[in-house]
Amino acid sequence: MHYVSLIVEFLRGRPSVMFWLAALLQAALWTLVPALFYSAPPGDVPLVLAIGHEFQLGSYLGPPLAFWLGELAFRAAGSLGVYVLAQACVVLTYWAVFRLGRAIVGTRHAVLAVLLMAGIAAFALPSVDFGPATMATPLWALALLHYWRSVGEDKRGYWFLLAVDLGLLLLASYVGLILLVLMIAFTPLITGGRQALRHPEPWVALLLLVIVVFPYAWWALGDRDLIVSGLEDAAGDRLSPALWLVGALIATHLGLGLLVGLAIWPRQRRSRPPEVYRNPVEPLARRFVYVFAVAPALVAVVIAALSRHLGPMDHIAPFVVLSGLAVIVSTGDRLLLYRENLLSSAWLGLLVAPPALVAAGLIALPWLPGVDPRVAQPAKAEGRFFAESYERRIGKPLEYVTGDPRVAPLVAIGAPSRPHVYFAWAPDRSPWASADDMRTHGGVIVWLDTATGVAPEPLKALFPDMVPEVPRSFERPMQGLLPLVRLGWSVMRPQAAP
Repeated sequence: MHYVSLIVEFLRGRPSVMFWLAALLQAALWTLVPALFYSAPPGDVPLVLAIGHEFQLGSYLGPPLAFWLGELAFRAAGSLGVYVLAQACVVLTYWAVFRLGRAIVGTRHAVLAVLLMAGIAAFALPSVDFGPATMATPLWALALLHYWRSVGEDKRGYWFLLAVDLGLLLLASYVGLILLVLMIAFTPLITGGRQALRHPEPWVALLLLVIVVFPYAWWALGDRDLIVSGLEDAAGDRLSPALWLVGALIATHLGLGLLVGLAIWPRQRRSRPPEVYRNPVEPLARRFVYVFAVAPALVAVVIAALSRHLGPMDHIAPFVVLSGLAVIVSTGDRLLLYRENLLSSAWLGLLVAPPALVAAGLIALPWLPGVDPRVAQPAKAEGRFFAESYERRIGKPLEYVTGDPRVAPLVAIGAPSRPHVYFAWAPDRSPWASADDMRTHGGVIVWLDTATGVAPEPLKALFPDMVPEVPRSFERPMQGLLPLVRLGWSVMRPQAAP
């Protein structure tokens, strides 16, 4: 007797339930693991919150939407709010791909496309590092969904939703320009696009798009140097940016390749693999999926090769939104799922193993000498100590903090007063604060101490009157064999404004 796995049974009988179970389970895992095991936000989240706290119209890291929403989420629920927001972006991305897939390949095959996305690494651990790329991913997926409704199904009202999607996408990340250009180039090449351009809706939608992005565009014209300096920063400059991007795109699809290999590699001829049928895919839909699954990544690689910088393309999640759907479109109308039990186990492993390994690693790594996870920094203890020390001495809440680019943003989010972060390492990138503000209103300067008790020379040159205090040591939540976190610090007493 042939037994079919429970996942395949759900796929056949309740595909929508299967979709929501998969999406919400992944979101729950990647919310609980950082909430329970991270004592400091990962990656650039402290910097994102430091910028978002000022509610600027733009920054050197890009448009403002991700920074504003990250700050609002942090104010509502602390770091947990940011983790929930990041996973809400992932779930919304999955939902948009599911709806798009259902319109093109049917409900069951659309669920398979979303299940394959569990094998795309960009939607797992990197999604916890909330920032412009995480915010741009669901807007990218929604724009593709509404664009297909407009040009593929001739539903003219969706042009207005597309304008909103693209406007918000451009307010989230510069990578939205790639999608906008591709849509402009693709529309007149298809019959539905040429017909749609004869109606007023696309042109009214274009006007709506301009209205949405106009305030940021006006700000960007006046701060071109700041934007250029941010675009020139790249996480992959130690290697050829184009090669780094190609390697990242390949690595992020390894899990998807494993699932596809297990599903299509035939076993014994006498076995009867489960079959999932669908109606034939229209040629336009097939061409649409292939173009927007492959072209964005190719354009990004070309830009990286010509500019020799990664800029906002060092996070690749928006470029791989349609990878799973493209695989499903290419499989044919009669899909045979070989090794369904092994395939189900591999999918569950790709879903559950990464967060489990992260949790186990954060417990085990402190017992290995020389390994210091950044997410194990005691951010709350550090922020509370410096804020309370300043308030006891000065008699008012801490307003400004500066110093080390890693430590200062952590202190700012851990301090109850949420002080402004002055970027002493790059003063032009924090226009909301200055060295004069530190001297006038007072603040705290912090840095990683190397048992010398002496402040770094750049800080001493910027604040020649600073008097270092006795360094303060902090214990991690999971200390293990690691040394205590030792921070140097100095209090800047407020001076009378001239």
